Amino acid sequence: MFVVPVPLVAALSFLLGFGVADLTGVRPLGGLVLVAGGVWCARQVRPVAGTARTVVLLLVALALFVVSHPLGHEIGSWAAVLVVSALVALAAAVLGGPPRGRASRAAA
Repeated sequence: MFVVPVPLVAALSFLLGFGVADLTGVRPLGGLVLVAGGVWCARQVRPVAGTARTVVLLLVALALFVVSHPLGHEIGSWAAVLVVSALVALAAAVLGGPPRGRASRAAA
């Protein structure tokens, strides 16, 4: 079975969401892509990491989305999207796995 890494989908959600909005000129359509990616990531992360860490990950993603806008004015839109995409992937990698100690307790 092929497993798609959550950090990859998280980053691609930002990149593709902005790309769709930029190419079509329809910002809500790009937002729909971003939300769809966020929902997919949340559904994958919650059973592994728990509800609290999933909510934190979604809040980090939301904060990065907000930050990307003023950052885009400073460094350019695509550069800002690349930066926040890398950061959301990092957040997904850190928060998307099982909490420390969970795996060892389950094995005991």
